[in-house]
Amino acid sequence: MIIDAPREESCSSTVTEESRVYYQTEIFDQLPSSLARRTHHHQDRGTTETSHPVEMHPGQAGGARDRAPTQPIRSLPVCMQGKREARDLRHLQTRTIGRWESWKRNQSIIRKRLWEQVGEAMSRLLPWSSILHTIEGRFGVGVKAYFVFLRYLVYLNLLQCLVIGGTILTPTAVYDSDGDRGLLRFEGNDSVLDFFLGSGFLERSPVFYGFYARGSLDLQCLNTPLLFLLGTLTVLILSLVMVVRRTVVGYKHTWLLGNGYNIQMSYKVFCGWDFCIQDPEAAALKLSFIRNELKLDLEEERFQQREARRTLGQWARLYFLRGLLHFLVLVLLGGAFCLIYYATMASQAERSGDYLIIRVLLHYLPPIVITLVNFFLPHVFRHIASFEDYSLTTQVNATIVRSIFLKLASLGMYLFFLFKNSQQECWENQFGKEMYKLSVFDFLACFCNTFFIAYPRKWLVERYPSSWLARLSGKQRFLIPFNVLDLVYSQTVTWVGLFYCPLLPYIGIVKLVAIFYIKKLTVLQCCVPAQRMFRASSSSVLFHFMLLLGLIMAAITLGSNLQQFPPSSSCGPFVGSATVFNVTDVCVDSLPGLAQSTLRYLSSEAFILPLILAQIVVLTSLESRRRANGKAVERLKDMLVMCTSDKHFLLKQHTLSLRRQKKTFKASTTVSGTREGSHIAQLKDPSAQLTGDDSPS
Repeated sequence: MIIDAPREESCSSTVTEESRVYYQTEIFDQLPSSLARRTHHHQDRGTTETSHPVEMHPGQAGGARDRAPTQPIRSLPVCMQGKREARDLRHLQTRTIGRWESWKRNQSIIRKRLWEQVGEAMSRLLPWSSILHTIEGRFGVGVKAYFVFLRYLVYLNLLQCLVIGGTILTPTAVYDSDGDRGLLRFEGNDSVLDFFLGSGFLERSPVFYGFYARGSLDLQCLNTPLLFLLGTLTVLILSLVMVVRRTVVGYKHTWLLGNGYNIQMSYKVFCGWDFCIQDPEAAALKLSFIRNELKLDLEEERFQQREARRTLGQWARLYFLRGLLHFLVLVLLGGAFCLIYYATMASQAERSGDYLIIRVLLHYLPPIVITLVNFFLPHVFRHIASFEDYSLTTQVNATIVRSIFLKLASLGMYLFFLFKNSQQECWENQFGKEMYKLSVFDFLACFCNTFFIAYPRKWLVERYPSSWLARLSGKQRFLIPFNVLDLVYSQTVTWVGLFYCPLLPYIGIVKLVAIFYIKKLTVLQCCVPAQRMFRASSSSVLFHFMLLLGLIMAAITLGSNLQQFPPSSSCGPFVGSATVFNVTDVCVDSLPGLAQSTLRYLSSEAFILPLILAQIVVLTSLESRRRANGKAVERLKDMLVMCTSDKHFLLKQHTLSLRRQKKTFKASTTVSGTREGSHIAQLKDPSAQLTGDDSPS
């Protein structure tokens, strides 16, 4: 009787092995994804379930899916058996396709792996990576997005410096007809203030437009004026390509993500931790980063719930309040433009007999007014946006839009008033000096704000926290919109003054690197993490879009100036030309007849119609691709939802199976225990067994 129980278990095990294939087929047919496909199949075909077979679930076929043939087998996220099957599948594919195809596939795999390794190595060589990681862990991705944007501007200015050096500086240094003048010429009346005013020795240096002359390079299609114009246009075109590409890529990433906060929440909770971290400091940074991300998601969800509970009357009052606040913003912008106008008029007025410090202040009066307006009004816009009851990300974006309009419009008004009242002979140098002063004063404002406002404020809050001034100022937080707008404004000034001050990109690189370390000290030493986080993905797209607006404004301003105002007859490489673009006409006239006809046709109005038709065709194809990609993204989202449903279903079935096995095990244990107990009792009392056997039937 003791041997009967194992025999029964062996029998049940055999039955289980035989029914496993049928059970797997049945369980996959019961999955929510299979049911949804079957329902969709019936709706499309209008037939019964028996007349059309149901598509097999991907997991039903079994075996390893080698979905990444370029990925090493040891790095595949599967078990050891799956890796063996993936290896056998690759060997089988190699034997079936032939030697030539196998060799080409191996070479393609090697090239892809090599490029991946090169990309990983280049990503490790990016500057300031550890600093950005520290900032991200302590202050969130929003503050990190600012420093990433600043690093991107450094790369952009570096590219501009290469173009300017190859097209303007190198030809001037090699083919300079007046080699005795030198790069820097100091005279008796030069002083240190010339460095801040752009006058004196700087005015006679390669920094400004007036230094460059036609030189000995005087061919019809290769001369200094043509290279000067070509370098400026190349910088603007390359900047346009890079900024548009960065904006489109960021927008596509944001559009693909959408508002699926629930998926991100589950991912951050269950898969957000990196178990390879061994450094306690790195673990603390990662923990802080996950905490900040969860705070952001909860803030977004809380605002959506509050917005869904608003009534019609609350919406009406809210829209009325927003209209009043928009009108207040327009009034503030009008007042700022009036201040800039009067400051420009005062700086252009002729004054004699004033002290040196007063003359310096008058020269810097427009930059001072523009900087003060750009410093105070964005804070007013931020408080106005807080009363409009938007989400935090929308508040940040609204403040950015208003502030960038203020900065670009104030710069445009200043340039308009400056050109309107410019009456000097070498007006290009005068305009370049104004752009130089704007760039220098912008850096001085950043430096003074950090070391004369931020650090004393931190010292006051830490040393005297109970004083009324410390309570009024509060702890300092890094305001991302305003700092980003300062970068956009600085880069716009560089683009506007590029033609009149060719060394502005070089000055911009030095300024941006210094600003990076100044802002790093400000963030890590003087600021505390914000209590409310904002999502950096959409705001990063807005950062680059504002930069694109600044580039468009700079191109329009520069193009209108070059077309409207003739070059000076006393300085610059375009002396003697009616317009700057006359050098291109001279080059075109020297070309063969076919090349002339082609270039003149491309620059005429007749080329506009086929160009518009080609653009319509390209846009139509791109729109078709966008719709197809949108449908594909929706299908992928539905597949993710169905995968989640399948996991819930399989988890439920697994739980039920474990419960059945537990009950079966308990029952079998109880039966076997009863049989063993009775047999042991009979062995202990053989007389009872004999009595039972000898008893009459």
